[in-house]
Amino acid sequence: QVQLVESGGGLVHAGDSLRLSCAASGRTFSWNTMGWFRQAPGKERTFVAAILRYGSSEYYADAVKGRFTISKDNAKNTVFLQMNSLKPEDTAVYYCAARLYSGTTLTAMKNEYNYWGQGTQVTVSS
Repeated sequence: QVQLVESGGGLVHAGDSLRLSCAASGRTFSWNTMGWFRQAPGKERTFVAAILRYGSSEYYADAVKGRFTISKDNAKNTVFLQMNSLKPEDTAVYYCAARLYSGTTLTAMKNEYNYWGQGTQVTVSS
């Protein structure tokens, strides 16, 4: 089992920045990819970004490319999502998810991820 805990959400104004963190515990040696997803009220959960545990591969949704940056600290089993130039449409609950698959292909498919955190709310006012 891998436990994931997100933090760093909050209420900000459009144009502001936030940095989300996702701390992994438990069988932390087992995850190979970490992703961030988000879910706005009344909408499906959608992919935001993903990163390989080893190597430099990153993958972003078009809606956040150039504004959001995913990064990791393997020593601390923590993944981050730096969100800049936030927009009201970025308002959502943000979830991190761990994927056990050992390959090097990143995916936006939420059913490919094995463990999920409880989420952290991000609200961007206009």
